[in-house]
Amino acid sequence: QLQASGGGLVQAGGSLRLSCADSGRTFSSYSMGWFRQAPGQEREFVAGINRGGINTYYADSVKGRFTVSRDNANKMVYLQMSSLKPEDTAVYYCAAKGVPGSAYDRDKYAVWGQGTQVTVSS
Repeated sequence: QLQASGGGLVQAGGSLRLSCADSGRTFSSYSMGWFRQAPGQEREFVAGINRGGINTYYADSVKGRFTVSRDNANKMVYLQMSSLKPEDTAVYYCAAKGVPGSAYDRDKYAVWGQGTQVTVSS
């Protein structure tokens, strides 16, 4: 139901924009989040956005560099990543949260996309 794309290989300091398409019919009913998982590490919260797109949330490690946005009409959510660092290298996942609770809580997200690889070279 969620399809993430836009990953790739980029040099440190560069930018990428990730996209996530929702093929379901209730996209605007969900808060959306981006998570990432590096090899050998747990999946961690990166950014989140509420249903109306008004409230956004970021991990401290990406604040000021990443921007999350959504287009409810086209059922898309985006993650604009700038000033990328090698430590941003991970598989990035989009996810949908249909229940109340913290946007930072991975367990609140019930639907997950397949992930897209982001590699930042130094």
